[in-house]
Amino acid sequence: MKRGVKKQSLGQRSSNLGSIRIISGKWRGRKLPVLNSEGLRPTTDRTKETLFNWLMHDVREAVCLDLFAGSGSLGFEALSRDAKNVTFVEREKNACKLLLNNIGLLNIASEQAGIVQGDALAALDQFSHTFDVIFIDPPFNKGFIEPVITKIAIQGLLAANGLVYIECEKANDQYTVPEDWQCIKEKSTKQVTSRVFRKS
Repeated sequence: MKRGVKKQSLGQRSSNLGSIRIISGKWRGRKLPVLNSEGLRPTTDRTKETLFNWLMHDVREAVCLDLFAGSGSLGFEALSRDAKNVTFVEREKNACKLLLNNIGLLNIASEQAGIVQGDALAALDQFSHTFDVIFIDPPFNKGFIEPVITKIAIQGLLAANGLVYIECEKANDQYTVPEDWQCIKEKSTKQVTSRVFRKS
């Protein structure tokens, strides 16, 4: 990471940088720089607060996967609430650099956070262990959800009693999930549908 990028991120001087806020846990209130770019759509604070209220008793010591990580908003929130570790998967190179920078800003140990740069579907082939919590929050209207769900199921990547969070545009929220995934939480707005599924 170039020194100049760090200065911009800390001072928020660059016009192509925004910020996310960690809403609870050990880093409560901390703001982290994120890219303002097309397709990068951090989960809103209100939605994130609802989600982590749903996951309140499941995140601590959980092994988490943040697919389509983007800003890393969900993964950093999980780590703030004492997740065991988070793997961030993000295709965009500059977003990965900023994820790495933010891991450094928070002094997160290497065994607690890892970054996989690349396509989400291809990345799923790399994993040989299961995850307790998987966040799926892809760019809207790209048709990613069904293929990702299928691959997670085929690869057996979700642990028994594991949770999957899926956030998508409401117009395309009629996707199919495996028979052993039970929807336990759901919330919809005019534009977005958010669901949590538990594997039985």
